[in-house]
Amino acid sequence: MAIDPAARTTAPDLIDGRDAGSVTKTFAEAVVEAERIIRGAPHVTSDQDLAEGLDYLAGSIKASLHMVGAYQHEHPYFASSTGPYAKLGLDNPDTLYFHAYLRDDAEYVVTGRRGTTSDLSFQIMNGDYSPSRSPDSLTAFDDRELDIAEDGTFQLRFGPPKPSQGPGYVALPPGSAMLIVREVFSDWDNERPGEIRIHRADTLGTSPPPVPSDRMARRFEVAGKMLLARLRTFLAFPEWHYLKLPVNTLTEPRPTPGGLATQFSSVGHYDLDDDEVMVITVPAADSDVAPYQGFQLGSMWYISLDYINHQTSLTAEQARVDEDGMIRYVVSERDPGLTNWIERTGHRRGYLQFRWQRLTRDLTPADGPTAEVMPFDELPRRLPHYDQQRITEHEWTQRIAARQTAIARRMLG
Repeated sequence: MAIDPAARTTAPDLIDGRDAGSVTKTFAEAVVEAERIIRGAPHVTSDQDLAEGLDYLAGSIKASLHMVGAYQHEHPYFASSTGPYAKLGLDNPDTLYFHAYLRDDAEYVVTGRRGTTSDLSFQIMNGDYSPSRSPDSLTAFDDRELDIAEDGTFQLRFGPPKPSQGPGYVALPPGSAMLIVREVFSDWDNERPGEIRIHRADTLGTSPPPVPSDRMARRFEVAGKMLLARLRTFLAFPEWHYLKLPVNTLTEPRPTPGGLATQFSSVGHYDLDDDEVMVITVPAADSDVAPYQGFQLGSMWYISLDYINHQTSLTAEQARVDEDGMIRYVVSERDPGLTNWIERTGHRRGYLQFRWQRLTRDLTPADGPTAEVMPFDELPRRLPHYDQQRITEHEWTQRIAARQTAIARRMLG
């Protein structure tokens, strides 16, 4: 018997009583509103600004659907929070970010193997970012708190407070909602990531029930709300912490707001003509004080610039340290032919960010950066140790090739 082709297409619509498109309608409407937000951002003044905003939107759409799917309290898993193709919140080019959702009344087991990265840290947050506030950091520590075996393996348990918790048990404060894990690379060429896994103590070995269509519909609705909150939040975030500062300056090192217990940062924003350069001078941190020290640029979308194909960031390990112990970064649109050139990649305006992690002491103003803007043509005369920083075109190509190779290897790590 022949089957009416129309019946094939309409019958599934009758299963949950919804018309085709009704499940995804709210998400589609959120995408349209998100595009309005992108187009209406105050810094959009060129086609490059808009094109980058639309690319940011595409990554945010992907990330929102991904994060909603990862919202698993009973059978949690670590999801990639941000990366080269779905950026968020001035992501650090040197970091792999993972998150898992928690409940404060359940117990979770995290097992892993420590890699060779400069830092491995854990942070418990009480919610997501919103356009009006940042979530509170409830607990933060790094792998110095772990009992790591000779083969690099470790185990942690997170759960409600107990009278006798024992080593390796981390009490979840009320309101705990998310566990964030960061692996931070200082030497891109030689450091390797580790392994990490999470499960809920009372569900390991069981299977989650199938997700019914009404819950799938709810996921699309939540993803739309998450998408809009994500864009609005991180367009507002720089107003809180960056844009009220004097332009072309950097703050003293300070604890990162809402960040890790052992991380300090220095921030600023720049506005430079193509014939201007910013020379940023900072002491190379003693590895006993800060095993990780990194600098990066960010776009006005509050995300990293292309750090794979351009040198828009440098760790202390990657930078040239002058004989006086200082690192001198040259932020410039034009190529100065110098090892520590930080490429603006067409971004006249943007954000400046230093991070120091795994600290053994608080940093002081003397540990922080200074910045000076000068004409491009004055670099040979005014930049200390200028001749020692010179680099050939072939050597620069090798530096970029090393970045591309290292990121490709890291993403498969």
